Amino acid sequence: MNRALRATATATAGRMTVALATMCLLGASVEPAAGAQGSMRVQATEELVVLLTAHRAHRAPDVSSPRMALVAARRPITGEPTTLPVLSRSIGPHRMRWLRVMLPGRPNGSTGWIAEQDTSPLVTPWRLGVDLDTRGVTVYRDGRVARTFQAVIGKPSTPTPSGQFFVEESVKMPVGQPGGPYALALSARSNVLQEFEGGPGQVAIHGSVNLDAPLGTAASFGCIRLANASIDWLSRRIAPGTPVTISRS
Repeated sequence: MNRALRATATATAGRMTVALATMCLLGASVEPAAGAQGSMRVQATEELVVLLTAHRAHRAPDVSSPRMALVAARRPITGEPTTLPVLSRSIGPHRMRWLRVMLPGRPNGSTGWIAEQDTSPLVTPWRLGVDLDTRGVTVYRDGRVARTFQAVIGKPSTPTPSGQFFVEESVKMPVGQPGGPYALALSARSNVLQEFEGGPGQVAIHGSVNLDAPLGTAASFGCIRLANASIDWLSRRIAPGTPVTISRS
């Protein structure tokens, strides 16, 4: 990934296109290969929540606790509803129901409490695991390995961050756009690049259109690049909110 990932997306209502500036792009298109984390234990389903309105995230399940962030109801690139993984539940003062959720953006791995009101529950059978040592991506469905893919990861000077993340939005990129045909924009941000060509240093899993560098190498600015056939397969199955674990063997 020697250039910024800029993807444009048009919402179904005919909204104007917007640019996705992430921090990666590299690759060559090859057949999917054995990937990572095949032995990682995962639960069969993951609980998610869809925001119907913007929500204020708090440090504790109490409206009087410190505020952490305001989470928008829709994602900035596609306009898709914001979907967050749910980690736990609690009942606060006045019997108010709260959800502890994963939050997008910096600092990586942030979690916070949001009110359950004005949300809609959702469940996904999917989870992704990225192994930085084997440079592979493992796709789980119902707690079982569904597919494995070889990948390009971040180079030593701009490594792919490790931790617990999730897919923020799924972007269909313009024909011929470097890094296409699809990008799964993650909640992860670069630990090195606070900003990259106008973007927030956001990490994505994307394709390899018009990019050079063999899969299985560490050569990007932090993104995870797959063969075009692999990201096409993923984009038809992986929706916003899907948990993504990035780790070493």
